[in-house]
Amino acid sequence: MITKILSDTCAKVHAKRERRKEARPGELLAAALELFVEKGFAATRAEEVAHRAGVSKGTLFLYFASKEELFKAVVRENLAGRFPEWEAEFDAYTGGTPDMLRYALKMWWQRIGATPASGITKLMMSEAVNFPELAAFYEKEVIEPGRALIRRILQRGVDRGEFRPVNMEHAVYMVLAPMLFLMSWKHSFGACGNRAATVDPEKYLDVQVETLLYGLCPRDTGGTPTSN
Repeated sequence: MITKILSDTCAKVHAKRERRKEARPGELLAAALELFVEKGFAATRAEEVAHRAGVSKGTLFLYFASKEELFKAVVRENLAGRFPEWEAEFDAYTGGTPDMLRYALKMWWQRIGATPASGITKLMMSEAVNFPELAAFYEKEVIEPGRALIRRILQRGVDRGEFRPVNMEHAVYMVLAPMLFLMSWKHSFGACGNRAATVDPEKYLDVQVETLLYGLCPRDTGGTPTSN
């Protein structure tokens, strides 16, 4: 009986340790995201991430070979890894493209803009020049797929006659600009708690998307954005 109790106890302890081990990468990524957004990439130290995650610095390096690899994993977990999901939503969408554009900006804010992950973009804009290798990684993993997805939305509207033909290489930035502004604002003036610096993200995006649509719709329709 005693042997069985000891055996069961050891098994439970082992199982608990295994569950804890499986959870560590996610805990490290969550801690790293918080610190990178709070302090920036350069100022964040690996031991700080480990401490916030409740593990040793050595444990962190068992999962991530360097701070750079940790940052890349954070980007993939919170941004780059979301593109297959978004592409699938695009492929399945059957409504009009103006409504698709409205939906895309609204969902972007709920899933990314309103979360700590939005701070990654501001971080990269601030520190890209000092870390060109990370900047190249971010461009490949986030910027290029993001531009491609926005271009698909705009091209869909043009192909369906809902949008007038535009220069796609530059038109994508019309959609990106409001999102970049909100992320930068949120993690700078918006973080100061100054009422004069308050921007209502959803109202702001509503205004931006309607302004975009009135500029994109075919001129012979009288300037009213409608879905086919």
